[in-house]
Amino acid sequence: MPQFLLSVHGARGQEPPSPEVMAHMYADVDAFNSRLRTDGAWVFAGGLLGPDDAAVVQVKDGEIVITDGRFAGGDVFLGGFWVVRATDKAAALDLAALGSAACRAPVEVRPFQPEPEV
Repeated sequence: MPQFLLSVHGARGQEPPSPEVMAHMYADVDAFNSRLRTDGAWVFAGGLLGPDDAAVVQVKDGEIVITDGRFAGGDVFLGGFWVVRATDKAAALDLAALGSAACRAPVEVRPFQPEPEV
């Protein structure tokens, strides 16, 4: 079954949710995660620390170069993700809508490349 990345995006400068709203968000995301597991769609998921905790590692001319900060600039950043199984993109979009409602943030849907035939 195809797999999809459902990525949750945040933006710098957004007012953080109140502790009460955050508690509801965590509960809603936990319920969504449980549904994914029960339905057999769950592969993996995780929330990420903010972009200030990122580092980029690149090999240039045989040398390892490590740069503090994230790879891409701008105000939008990846805040978390789910990797799910879905029959097709339409089903993945339906799951993303549920995930977006749970985490109260935009969710981008991207299919994984098909596995090469061996």
